[in-house]
Amino acid sequence: MSEKDNLIVPKFDGDYEHWAMLMENLLKSKEWWDLIETGIPRVERNVILTGAQRTEMAEKTVTDHKVKNYLFASIDKTILKTILKKETSKDLWESIKRKYQGNDRVQSAQLQRLR
Repeated sequence: MSEKDNLIVPKFDGDYEHWAMLMENLLKSKEWWDLIETGIPRVERNVILTGAQRTEMAEKTVTDHKVKNYLFASIDKTILKTILKKETSKDLWESIKRKYQGNDRVQSAQLQRLR
């Protein structure tokens, strides 16, 4: 079994700051953090991509699905159901951040609800 197979995905328990630090480190170690920071580039209508650009977009989309898979694996389904935007990994991350970052009262309420 390789090191990659032994990867432990941090579970989100309502403490955004701690989870975000662990997830950021995990995603940076896989060289995927840029998808959280910048997302997948949007292609404007009527723009024709070159073959290389189409290949790059396809690769970024597959990688984004991998990142979303890690995020989905880290989030309990009761929390995930409350997250509205899940189309890209950046959308998902930003939704979690908006909902849970820095608000002690919200964190306390979420922990009580999880218990």
